[in-house]
Amino acid sequence: MTDPSRHYTAADRLIGRFAEGLRALAPESSPRAAPGAVAGSALSESERLQAASLMRINHAGEVAAQGLYHGQALVARDPGLRRQLLAAAREEHDHLRWCAERLDELHDGPSKLSPLWYAGSLTIGALAGLGGDRRSLGFVAETERQVSAHLDEHLHRLPESDQRSRAVVQAMKLDEERHGAEALDAGGALPPAPVRGLMRAVAGLMKSAAARW
Repeated sequence: MTDPSRHYTAADRLIGRFAEGLRALAPESSPRAAPGAVAGSALSESERLQAASLMRINHAGEVAAQGLYHGQALVARDPGLRRQLLAAAREEHDHLRWCAERLDELHDGPSKLSPLWYAGSLTIGALAGLGGDRRSLGFVAETERQVSAHLDEHLHRLPESDQRSRAVVQAMKLDEERHGAEALDAGGALPPAPVRGLMRAVAGLMKSAAARW
C-alpha cells in the first residue's frame, strides 16, 4: 500500500507494482465479503466442473486486471489518475479473492498460468499508459466494457443452481461497469476499432488457455 503524502520515484513505483503483483498471485482476505451464501443447492459433477471452469477463467481475468491497472499506474503522468487506477485495482483485488474462494469451494484451483497472465498484462497496461492519460483511461473503459460482456455471458452459462457463483459474477459485473463509466467520465478516449479487436482476440486466447490450465 503506497502513502499518498510521499513522493515516489519511478524505482519506488516499480518495486511497489512488483509487490502488488505477488499479492495478485496469492491474495489475502478481501475486506468485502464475497456475495452470496455458501450453502445452496448441491451441484452435480458436471455442473461443478462447468462452474469451476468458468470461475477459473474469471480468476485469470482478475489476475490480468491487476496487471493492466498496475502497468497503467506505473506510467501514469497525472497523480490523480494513478490514484484512480490503483483504487480500481484494489476493488479488482476483491474480485480476485472472491473467485479464489469460490474455486476452493468447488474443489478446484486457479490457472497454472497466472504468473504469465499478470506479467503479460502488466506489459500491455504499461504500453497502453505510454500513449497518454486520455488513451489510458479509454483503454480502461474498453477493457471493462469487454469484461462486462464476458461476465454477462458467464451468467448465462453458469448452472442455474449455482447461486453462489452467480452472485459473485453479478457483483463483479456491477463494479466493472462502474470502473468503465468512471474512466469515460474522466475524459477517456476509446481506442480505435483495430485495437479493440486485438484486445478481444488476446482475451479470447487467455480464456481458452485458462479453461484448460
